[in-house]
Amino acid sequence: MQKKSLDFWVGLFVILGAAALLFLALKAGNLSSLSFEQNYTVSARFDNIGGLKPRAAVKSAGVVVGRVSEIKFDDKTYQATVVLQLEKRYKFPKNSSAKILTAGLLGEQYIGLEAGSSDDVLAAGDKLTFTQSAIVLENLISQFLFSKAADGKTEEKK
Repeated sequence: MQKKSLDFWVGLFVILGAAALLFLALKAGNLSSLSFEQNYTVSARFDNIGGLKPRAAVKSAGVVVGRVSEIKFDDKTYQATVVLQLEKRYKFPKNSSAKILTAGLLGEQYIGLEAGSSDDVLAAGDKLTFTQSAIVLENLISQFLFSKAADGKTEEKK
């Protein structure tokens, strides 16, 4: 009787551990929010996507409205083309804009959609024309350092 009770608790502990590992694997792979909703595809071009990855969230007003399905490089325009899968229940005007944003200071990157004012709505295959590329922290730091160095040289001349 004592052995069966011990076996039960050990088995329960192993099952809970396996469930925890599965949960962590899904979170790490950004697959924990699988959705079986109907989707439509739109694309957007960016000069710099920073660290954006496939399966990154597409958010509007802080609500996840879709996912990044594909990222390609266009060797004619030298831009990144990002393909977005938006849920059909969310309708956005054709003149909506897309920005690459960062969750927190150093968090993961996602696409932020801001609704436009057009009466026409986005349909499958449409392209978002108003885009803003990712802000790369290294570029901001180097611009700051170069501007400070330039200020130091102009003060020496005075």
